Amino acid sequence: MSVCLLSRRMDTYISVADPSVLLCLSMTAAFGIITFYKTKKNQVEKKCVFARGLLLLLLLGILCFATLKSYVGLILFSMACLICYIHLSVQTMLPVDNKAVLITGSDSGIGHALAKYLDNLGFVVFAGVLNKKGAGAEELKRSCSQRLCVLQLDITNSAQIKEAYLKISEMVQNTGLWGVVNNAGILGFPADGELLPMSVYKQCMDVNFFGHVEVTKMFLPLLRKSKGRLINISSMAGGIPMTRFAAYGASKAALSMFSGVMRQELAKWGIKVAAVHPGGFRTGIQGTSELWAKQEKHLLENLTPDVKKDYGEDYIEALKNFLLHMPVHCAPDLSPVLEDVLNALLAKSPHGLYTPGKSAYLALCTFCYFPLWLYDLYIGKMQSNKSVPSALRASEAKNKNT
Repeated sequence: MSVCLLSRRMDTYISVADPSVLLCLSMTAAFGIITFYKTKKNQVEKKCVFARGLLLLLLLGILCFATLKSYVGLILFSMACLICYIHLSVQTMLPVDNKAVLITGSDSGIGHALAKYLDNLGFVVFAGVLNKKGAGAEELKRSCSQRLCVLQLDITNSAQIKEAYLKISEMVQNTGLWGVVNNAGILGFPADGELLPMSVYKQCMDVNFFGHVEVTKMFLPLLRKSKGRLINISSMAGGIPMTRFAAYGASKAALSMFSGVMRQELAKWGIKVAAVHPGGFRTGIQGTSELWAKQEKHLLENLTPDVKKDYGEDYIEALKNFLLHMPVHCAPDLSPVLEDVLNALLAKSPHGLYTPGKSAYLALCTFCYFPLWLYDLYIGKMQSNKSVPSALRASEAKNKNT
């Protein structure tokens, strides 16, 4: 029985026994078997992803041979195989071997989960926390192994960074520090960029950017010894513009660019650098209702009378609803982020950018490769806000009446 395939001429039919189709099938099978068995047996999810990619590759191969001359189809199909091999195959991983890793911002969220995750895998974890006597630090001491060391580390405090460096240097001695994971961060109060006080912009830059730069500069001598890894936890908002995240997004974009430059400059030392852009995970970074009330009060106190009148206090009050509903739309399972950080730490050839999260890579691709109006429409649907500033409401009402 023959299979009807697409052709340059609609009346052309190619039999399954056609040599070009058989060549396509055999190449796909050989490629699939080689790459599939490079995957570890317990990595079921990655095998499923690979199987879907292989099916698409097979369809592409048949399309190439059906619509093009044999040699052109072979060239295109070979290039597709190479691309799929690079992106779908499982990378060779280095052994843990008690490698030492510093993680900042381990009090809660991604940093807290990552400290537990790496400790469980056998890493020597230095968990930097903002409050050594806080609940997050105590939980790490109680639930993790004796290898884990909790350090007082406010990354905006130069003295604490230096103290952490001296302590870690003494403990790792000649082996060096294998990894630094710059994770600490703050969100601030999500609001229109015009409404945010300059103090919020400065605070976001101090924590989300300058603090990480200072930590990186301090610990690079130890990373050079081990030819280790520098990993910067940025954000989806650091790669694409998102409404209400002017301060946060700008600081994370700075961190992402810093990460890219460091990747280029530190390659000569054998240090590999990666940026991680998580999207849509429940980390608790939005803070508590008490913090929101304090931030809202600070915001209102710093508004000029004209701006306060144009936006209206009801509009600003409605911004808290965004914070309130953030966790509802975020995934509680942080494992995609943790697995990507592990890959960045142990893969022989780690990626320069990781985008864990269902919408992180899609949003980035939409922003980079599609017209801006389409991206604005897409991100507007994601961050729908029915609240309208009072001046605009008045203008709309006036237009309706006239």
